Amino acid sequence: MVKKGVICGGCWLVDKTKIIDRWPEEESLAVIHEETLQGGGPAMNMAVNLKRLGGGFPVAAVGAVGDDHEGRRILEVCGRYGIDTAGLCVMPGVKTSYTDVMTNRNTGKRTFFHCQGAGGLLTPEHFDFSTTPEDAAVFHLGAPGIHDAMDAPYKDEANGWAATLKKARAAGLRANMELISLPPERIAALARPCLPHLNTIIINDAEVGALAGMETVRGGETDLKAVERAAYDVLDRGVSDLAAVHFPGGCLIARPGKPPHISPSVKVPPGEIVSSVGAGDAFASGLMFGLIEQWPLEKAVALAHAAAAACLRSMSTHEAFGPAGECLALAEKWGVRPQVRAAVQ
Repeated sequence: MVKKGVICGGCWLVDKTKIIDRWPEEESLAVIHEETLQGGGPAMNMAVNLKRLGGGFPVAAVGAVGDDHEGRRILEVCGRYGIDTAGLCVMPGVKTSYTDVMTNRNTGKRTFFHCQGAGGLLTPEHFDFSTTPEDAAVFHLGAPGIHDAMDAPYKDEANGWAATLKKARAAGLRANMELISLPPERIAALARPCLPHLNTIIINDAEVGALAGMETVRGGETDLKAVERAAYDVLDRGVSDLAAVHFPGGCLIARPGKPPHISPSVKVPPGEIVSSVGAGDAFASGLMFGLIEQWPLEKAVALAHAAAAACLRSMSTHEAFGPAGECLALAEKWGVRPQVRAAVQ
C-alpha cells in the first residue's frame, strides 16, 4: 500500500478579510466595501485545499484553537471535509488565533494584523507522532513567527519548529514547510534551523531570499536569477528533495543535481481577480497534491498554478476552486503569462 495521508500542523486560525478603498494614513479613514470570515493559516488551508482538490487520502489536523465561535467554526469546517481533528487541541478561555487581512481594492496589496491567541500556546508537546496513523506519509508545518512558544528555543533545539520536524522525520514522515511574510532576519533566524529536517519547502520569492541572505525582489520585481541561486542555497542548507519558489509571474523548482524547472503562472483575466488572499497556500496545496499522487513534476506544477489562479476569484482562501481537473481546465482556458514564457524557453 502506498501511503498518502497528510498531517497538517501548526497554524489554524480564522482570516477576517476586508476589502478597503485605500490604505489610510494614521488618523484618517478608509471605507470597507466587503468582508468575510474564513478559516485560514498554512495548516488549515493545506488541509481543506487538499480535500477540495479531490484528495481521497486521509488528512489530519494538529494545532490549537480556542473554545469560542471561531474555534467551533474551524472544527465545523474540518467536519465538513472529513479532516481528523483528534490532534486539534481546544483551549478553554483562550481566543482562537485570527488575522485581520486588509486588502487595498486599488492595488490588491494586503496588510495583516494578527492576534496569536491559542496559536501562541502551541508547543512541540502537542505533536504526538507515536500515534501517527499507518497511512500517514507527509507532515506539513507552518508557520514560524506568530507562535510564541514554538518560536522559542526548545530543549536542545533552536526552536519548537525544528524540534517538531525532527520528531516527525524520526517517525518516518516526509516533512514540508511553509512560511509567512516577516522581516527577512526573522525568517532566517526561525526557519534556517528547520531546513535540515525538511524534504520539501514551498515558499515565495521574498522568503527564499530571506533564507539564503540574498536580495531576490528589487523594486517589487522578482529577480529570477537571484531566486535560482537562493533556491539552490536552501537545498545546500539541508532541504533534501525540492525547493519550490512561487512569485506572481511563475515559479522555480530546484532539486539537487538537476537544472531548475521554471514555469509561468496562469494569465488570469483582470476582471476575474477579487483577492489574492490564500493564493500562495493554494499554490502549495496544488503542488503538494501532485507530489502525493506521484504525478510528473510538470503536471504537479501546472496544478499548483491552476489552484492559485482559481483562488484569486474569491475573498475566500479556498472556496473558489474545486477538483484538480476543474482547476487544470480553467488554467488551460486562460493560458499562461506571455511575458514569462521567454524565460522558460
